[in-house]
Amino acid sequence: MKGAARLRPLRRGAAMLTLDRFDHVVLTVRDLERTVDFYTRVLGMRPVTFGAGRTALAFGGQKINLHRAGAEFVPHARTPVPGSADVCFTTTLPLAEAMAHVRACGVSIELGPVERTGARAPLRSFYLRDPDGNLVEVANEAAGG
Repeated sequence: MKGAARLRPLRRGAAMLTLDRFDHVVLTVRDLERTVDFYTRVLGMRPVTFGAGRTALAFGGQKINLHRAGAEFVPHARTPVPGSADVCFTTTLPLAEAMAHVRACGVSIELGPVERTGARAPLRSFYLRDPDGNLVEVANEAAGG
């Protein structure tokens, strides 16, 4: 495979690392308050304050930690840049209702509904942008996937 890292066989007796799930991801944002407003009002997340006044957005069993651009918590990505994320969230709300809610919040839908491939099942999705221009996909998992 050109350009791909080659996997080396495990040494005898070495434990295999297996991952279970995402716990959190980090978004670098220009304006914390505007970002919190968007994700709580439009996407129904809960704001969370933790540590020494840090801000996150919680939903389900996950969270998104927020770093203000130029004042990122250390350690951080090598090149933290607002608007560089592309994320997908699933919802059990019927997609037509989710889209109507997003529009009622004054947010434009960029694309959708479209068929996509999810981690666990086929998806029916639509796309929008957050205040920093991150691409946000909202999807329903197909039944029986």
